[in-house]
Parts: sequence; C-alpha cells; structure tokens
Amino acid sequence: MDVTLANFEREVLLASRELPVIVQFWSARSAACQQLAQSFAKLEREHQGRFKLTRVDADNNPELVQHFQLRSLPFVIAFVNTQPVDSLSGAVNDAQAREFIERQLPSPIEEAYNAALQARQAGDLETAEKHLKAALVLDPKFDDARFDYVEVLISTDRSEDAQAQFDRITPVGQADPRHASLATILAARAKALELPEEDALVARIEQDPANLQARLELANLRIARRAWAGAMEELLEIVRRDRTFEDDIGRKTLVAVFGQASAQPELVSQTRRKLSTILN
Repeated sequence: MDVTLANFEREVLLASRELPVIVQFWSARSAACQQLAQSFAKLEREHQGRFKLTRVDADNNPELVQHFQLRSLPFVIAFVNTQPVDSLSGAVNDAQAREFIERQLPSPIEEAYNAALQARQAGDLETAEKHLKAALVLDPKFDDARFDYVEVLISTDRSEDAQAQFDRITPVGQADPRHASLATILAARAKALELPEEDALVARIEQDPANLQARLELANLRIARRAWAGAMEELLEIVRRDRTFEDDIGRKTLVAVFGQASAQPELVSQTRRKLSTILN
C-alpha cells in the first residue's frame, strides 16, 4: 500500500508491532525501483501475510525523504516493533531481495509465541494455550513460553498440569523471578487442598487475631480461588504483625500474588503502597 507522512505512523510504526513492515522508497522514473517492487510483491504473495509491504513515493513525500536522509533510490527500510531494524539500498536482484525479507521474518517459534501473547492479552486462553504448545514443541527449552503456559494452566484451574509444566523449566529459567513467583502460587494452591473451609479459618482469626498460621492458610485458600483482594489483606496483616513469621512469608507471597493479579492493576497498586508503608 502507498504510505505518506499522514498515515506513516498508523500504517508503518503501529502496524510493525504486529508483524514486520517493509517500506520501499521508490520513484516511477526509476527502472530499478520498479524491478524491486515486483520482487517484493512476489515475495509478499509467497509469504502470505507474514510481513506487510508498503511504499513511499519519494517524489511526492519530501518530508519522509529528508527524515530518513535518502541519498539514492531504491531504498528500503524494515520496521519491527516501531523501530527501523534493517535497510537495503540500490539496485538488487531477486535473490538479494529474498534474503532481505527473510532476515526480517520471525522464526516459527517466535510467531507461535507472539500469537500466544496476543491471545492472552485478548483474554482468549484457549488459543493462547494452543500457540504455547506449538512453541514448546518447536523448542522444549523455551522457558518464556513455559512460564506463560504454566500461568494459563493456573488460570484455568489445572494445578496438576501446571506443576508438571513448571517442573520442566530449565536451570537457566529457574533464575528468572517468575520462577519463584509461580513456585509460591503453586505451593499455595497445593496447600489449599488440605485446608479447612474459609468460614472455619475466619472464625479462628476472629477468636485470635494474632494467629498468623490461620491467616496464612486463609490467604492460601483465597489464592487458590484467585480471590486476590482477600488474600492480599491477610498477607499484609502477617507482614504488619511479624516479618519474621516463616522467614517473611507474608511479604514473599504478596510479591508472587502481585504478578498473578496483574489483571487488577488498581488493586495491586494500592496493596503495593500499603506494603511499602508497612516496610518503611
């Protein structure tokens, strides 16, 4: 498609967050530009939507020509995630054009993982899970995908499956902060299976507000049910009353819960401020 200064941000920069965008500066007076345009058009059809092809008429867009400091035509820029990442200048043959395009394309693993992230952001966990599985088939040591897969399984109440996937995280991945966070959440969900009902725990706390074990059990029960606000309330009280209880488990569990409750940013922000006040 033709791009001008007016639509460059939308059609190139923003679009490049979804897939690579190729911008060819061209002129109708240049035979080399026409030839390269034909090569790119053929590659676009061949790759069936894996990149977006655009062009800028250099004769009619002096602002863009000046901005990118063009010295000659044809000139091509590849954009990924709003940033220019590669360029090509001068007359090139079909093989050079193909090499340039293929350098910009994400690998099948990256495509599967990016599709999973987009699906998760849209709330489509079923599609996200499908793409995460595909990425992990291609690379079983892809820890970022494994972390996301564990989180999806937790979100859909499949704790045993989540634990099985969590146990496959590589030693390198175990150094990632997400590992400690997910370990805390999985442990809380496992403990919740053996805990009394919530009413019984609440009654114990009402009888003895200093019963930190009951508060921790209640927090774990609420974590298992994804009742984040109630869990955070009990964990804050544990931190407030005794930082040394079970090696500062109240604060450590809170940090893990913050990561899992990211869909409620206001709640997380408020609780972070309360925790900061207690600690300081």
